[in-house]
Amino acid sequence: MSNARSMLAWGPGFVFLAAVLWATDAPFRSHLTEGLSSSFIVFAEHGVDSLFAIPILAYFWRDLKNLSLGGWLAVGAIAVGGSALGSVAFTQSFHYVNPSVAILLQKLQPLIAITLAGFFLGEKLSKRFWLWAALALCGAYLVSFPNLVPQLYAGEVFNPNTMGVILALAAAVLWGASTVFGKYVLSSISFQTLTALRFLGAFVFLGILNVVIEGTPPPFSSVSTTDWIFIGVIALASGVFSLFLYYYGLQYTRASIATLAELGFPLAAVFVNAYFIPGAWAEGTYFGLFAGQWIGTAVLLSALYMLSNINAAGESRA
Repeated sequence: MSNARSMLAWGPGFVFLAAVLWATDAPFRSHLTEGLSSSFIVFAEHGVDSLFAIPILAYFWRDLKNLSLGGWLAVGAIAVGGSALGSVAFTQSFHYVNPSVAILLQKLQPLIAITLAGFFLGEKLSKRFWLWAALALCGAYLVSFPNLVPQLYAGEVFNPNTMGVILALAAAVLWGASTVFGKYVLSSISFQTLTALRFLGAFVFLGILNVVIEGTPPPFSSVSTTDWIFIGVIALASGVFSLFLYYYGLQYTRASIATLAELGFPLAAVFVNAYFIPGAWAEGTYFGLFAGQWIGTAVLLSALYMLSNINAAGESRA
């Protein structure tokens, strides 16, 4: 296998690993939300990320001249939409609908990204792609809902309020679009430059957002040493390391396949919740997961392996 073909085969794997890293921050984030607002946590994370982004951007500053107006608009959409507003919309949707509805609607994200990839990037998809894409989505659904019916928390009513649905769908659209815009921008600049621009753009926007929401500057003095350590862990694991890995892999991966590789996030989230949240193991589980979740994991990983082969082959529409 040539080096170029090898990278095309491994590209989706890097995206998948990055998505897995996004789920590792749950135990740390859970602690932080007990005393800090969500908007401040995300702002602080991006502040730490920006400490790495500034020297990187200074080194790759010549890349900036390669960005057209469309490229700058895409970078802005990624930073503001993907890094900031998507997370805000998803979190805010919980005020209107139960988490099961919001999570279920996120399964539409790959379909949104695939549609946008065809429209903006002209990606053509083969019949084999659609087969394995459908299986990947089925596997992801099983991982989230092993009994096939969305699981509700005690006392919740399955009531998809209109505003909650709109917010959850907005998050899916913003995250799906960020994948497509990222692929577009990578045709002009390096993955290092794009990652740095995403961190810095989001940091500035989130700083303004915090002042608008809180009415005062962020409360840095109220953050404990433990909080800062946890913020640093989150910023490094699900920020710096994961996004550099993500954009490195995205260079060699079609957006339509990358968005399916991102299903590694809900897959890893299930394992993190099962093994690192006290009392998460339930009756009838096998090593912390239900049988349906193990089946869904096998289906999802198998489908992603086949999609990696399709990405390497560069198949066109059949």
